Amino acid sequence: MAEANWYIVHTYSGYENKVKANIEKTIENRHLEDQILEVRIPMETVTELKNGARKVVERKMFPCYVFVNMFMNDDTWYVVRNTRGVTGFVGPGSKPVPLTEDEMKSMGIKGNTVEVQFAEGDMINVTSGAWADTVGVVQAINAQKQTVTINVEMFGRETPVEIDFADVQKM
Repeated sequence: MAEANWYIVHTYSGYENKVKANIEKTIENRHLEDQILEVRIPMETVTELKNGARKVVERKMFPCYVFVNMFMNDDTWYVVRNTRGVTGFVGPGSKPVPLTEDEMKSMGIKGNTVEVQFAEGDMINVTSGAWADTVGVVQAINAQKQTVTINVEMFGRETPVEIDFADVQKM
Protein backbone atom coordinates (compact mmCIF):
# COMPACT_ATOMS: atom_id res chain seq x y z
CA MET A 1 0.00 0.00 0.00
CA ALA A 2 1.15 3.53 -0.71
CA GLU A 3 2.49 5.83 1.98
CA ALA A 4 0.34 8.41 3.75
CA ASN A 5 1.21 11.98 2.82
CA TRP A 6 0.37 15.43 4.10
CA TYR A 7 -1.93 17.52 1.93
CA ILE A 8 -3.03 21.12 2.34
CA VAL A 9 -6.72 21.98 2.12
CA HIS A 10 -7.89 25.55 1.44
CA THR A 11 -10.89 26.73 3.48
CA TYR A 12 -13.08 29.78 3.76
CA SER A 13 -11.66 32.45 6.04
CA GLY A 14 -12.38 31.62 9.68
CA TYR A 15 -13.65 28.09 8.90
CA GLU A 16 -10.45 26.23 9.81
CA ASN A 17 -11.71 24.84 13.14
CA LYS A 18 -15.12 23.95 11.69
CA VAL A 19 -13.51 22.15 8.75
CA LYS A 20 -11.19 20.23 11.11
CA ALA A 21 -14.12 19.19 13.31
CA ASN A 22 -16.27 18.20 10.31
CA ILE A 23 -13.51 16.09 8.75
CA GLU A 24 -12.84 14.35 12.07
CA LYS A 25 -16.57 13.64 12.53
CA THR A 26 -16.80 12.23 8.99
CA ILE A 27 -13.73 10.04 9.63
CA GLU A 28 -15.46 8.63 12.71
CA ASN A 29 -18.85 8.15 10.99
CA ARG A 30 -17.43 6.48 7.86
CA HIS A 31 -14.75 4.50 9.76
CA LEU A 32 -11.87 6.02 7.76
CA GLU A 33 -9.44 6.12 10.72
CA ASP A 34 -6.98 3.92 8.81
CA GLN A 35 -7.08 6.15 5.69
CA ILE A 36 -7.25 9.71 7.04
CA LEU A 37 -4.76 9.68 9.90
CA GLU A 38 -4.63 13.24 11.19
CA VAL A 39 -6.12 16.69 10.64
CA ARG A 40 -4.09 19.63 11.91
CA ILE A 41 -4.20 23.42 12.04
CA PRO A 42 -0.62 24.61 12.67
CA MET A 43 -0.57 27.12 15.55
CA GLU A 44 2.14 29.38 16.96
CA THR A 45 2.40 31.09 20.34
CA VAL A 46 2.91 34.84 20.07
CA THR A 47 2.98 37.71 22.54
CA GLU A 48 0.70 40.61 21.66
CA LEU A 49 0.78 44.07 23.17
CA LYS A 50 -2.74 45.47 23.57
CA ASN A 51 -3.62 48.55 25.60
CA GLY A 52 -0.22 48.42 27.26
CA ALA A 53 -0.66 44.82 28.47
CA ARG A 54 1.27 41.84 27.16
CA LYS A 55 -0.86 38.85 26.28
CA VAL A 56 0.29 35.41 25.10
CA VAL A 57 -2.06 34.01 22.45
CA GLU A 58 -2.23 31.09 20.03
CA ARG A 59 -2.44 32.18 16.40
CA LYS A 60 -2.89 30.17 13.21
CA MET A 61 0.38 29.96 11.26
CA PHE A 62 -1.47 29.58 7.95
CA PRO A 63 -4.94 31.19 8.03
CA CYS A 64 -7.44 29.56 5.62
CA TYR A 65 -5.46 26.29 5.46
CA VAL A 66 -5.86 22.90 7.14
CA PHE A 67 -3.26 20.12 6.90
CA VAL A 68 -4.47 16.54 6.40
CA ASN A 69 -2.32 13.40 6.68
CA MET A 70 -3.98 10.69 4.59
CA PHE A 71 -3.73 7.98 1.98
CA MET A 72 -4.97 9.61 -1.22
CA ASN A 73 -7.71 7.65 -2.96
CA ASP A 74 -11.14 8.43 -4.40
CA ASP A 75 -12.94 8.00 -1.06
CA THR A 76 -10.61 10.18 1.01
CA TRP A 77 -10.43 12.82 -1.73
CA TYR A 78 -14.23 12.93 -1.91
CA VAL A 79 -14.68 13.15 1.87
CA VAL A 80 -12.22 16.00 2.33
CA ARG A 81 -13.12 17.90 -0.85
CA ASN A 82 -16.87 17.83 -0.08
CA THR A 83 -16.55 18.92 3.54
CA ARG A 84 -18.50 22.11 4.25
CA GLY A 85 -16.13 25.10 4.21
CA VAL A 86 -13.47 23.46 1.99
CA THR A 87 -12.74 25.25 -1.29
CA GLY A 88 -10.23 22.66 -2.53
CA PHE A 89 -6.83 21.08 -2.21
CA VAL A 90 -3.63 23.01 -2.84
CA GLY A 91 -2.27 21.91 -6.21
CA PRO A 92 -2.79 22.42 -9.92
CA GLY A 93 -6.37 21.84 -11.09
CA SER A 94 -8.12 19.07 -9.23
CA LYS A 95 -4.97 17.04 -8.47
CA PRO A 96 -3.74 17.47 -4.89
CA VAL A 97 0.02 17.68 -4.43
CA PRO A 98 1.52 16.13 -1.26
CA LEU A 99 4.04 18.06 0.81
CA THR A 100 7.70 17.06 0.45
CA GLU A 101 9.87 16.11 3.45
CA ASP A 102 11.66 19.49 3.31
CA GLU A 103 8.37 21.40 3.24
CA MET A 104 7.06 19.43 6.22
CA LYS A 105 10.21 20.11 8.27
CA SER A 106 10.20 23.83 7.45
CA MET A 107 6.54 24.08 8.55
CA GLY A 108 7.21 22.18 11.77
CA ILE A 109 5.08 19.15 10.87
CA LYS A 110 7.86 16.56 10.93
CA GLY A 111 11.33 16.23 12.29
CA ASN A 112 10.86 16.15 16.05
CA THR A 113 10.36 12.51 16.95
CA VAL A 114 10.04 11.47 20.57
CA GLU A 115 11.42 8.22 21.98
CA VAL A 116 9.26 6.63 24.65
CA GLN A 117 10.47 4.42 27.46
CA PHE A 118 7.17 2.60 27.89
CA ALA A 119 5.14 0.01 26.01
CA GLU A 120 1.58 -1.27 26.03
CA GLY A 121 0.71 -2.72 29.41
CA ASP A 122 3.15 -0.49 31.37
CA MET A 123 1.98 1.69 34.26
CA ILE A 124 2.47 5.41 33.65
CA ASN A 125 1.90 8.60 35.62
CA VAL A 126 0.42 11.70 33.99
CA THR A 127 2.65 14.64 34.96
CA SER A 128 0.75 17.62 33.53
CA GLY A 129 -2.47 18.67 31.83
CA ALA A 130 -6.06 17.97 32.81
CA TRP A 131 -5.23 14.46 34.01
CA ALA A 132 -2.17 15.40 36.13
CA ASP A 133 -1.33 12.94 38.94
CA THR A 134 -3.42 10.20 37.31
CA VAL A 135 -1.98 6.71 37.08
CA GLY A 136 -3.00 4.38 34.27
CA VAL A 137 -2.06 1.39 32.17
CA VAL A 138 -0.98 2.04 28.58
CA GLN A 139 -3.62 0.66 26.21
CA ALA A 140 -2.26 2.04 22.90
CA ILE A 141 0.63 4.15 21.62
CA ASN A 142 0.19 6.38 18.56
CA ALA A 143 3.65 7.44 17.36
CA GLN A 144 2.13 9.43 14.47
CA LYS A 145 0.17 11.74 16.80
CA GLN A 146 2.70 11.31 19.64
CA THR A 147 -0.02 10.29 22.07
CA VAL A 148 -0.66 7.44 24.45
CA THR A 149 -4.08 6.06 25.39
CA ILE A 150 -4.69 5.01 28.99
CA ASN A 151 -7.82 3.89 30.82
CA VAL A 152 -9.01 6.23 33.57
CA GLU A 153 -11.80 5.48 36.03
CA MET A 154 -14.53 8.08 35.67
CA PHE A 155 -17.94 7.79 37.33
CA GLY A 156 -17.23 4.15 38.16
CA ARG A 157 -16.34 3.22 34.56
CA GLU A 158 -13.09 2.67 32.72
CA THR A 159 -12.77 5.42 30.09
CA PRO A 160 -9.99 5.64 27.48
CA VAL A 161 -8.10 8.96 27.52
CA GLU A 162 -5.56 10.15 24.92
CA ILE A 163 -2.57 12.05 26.38
CA ASP A 164 0.53 13.59 24.76
CA PHE A 165 3.89 11.83 25.22
CA ALA A 166 5.28 14.98 26.87
CA ASP A 167 2.68 14.78 29.67
CA VAL A 168 3.49 11.25 30.92
CA GLN A 169 6.31 9.31 32.54
CA LYS A 170 6.86 5.63 33.26
CA MET A 171 6.43 4.53 36.85
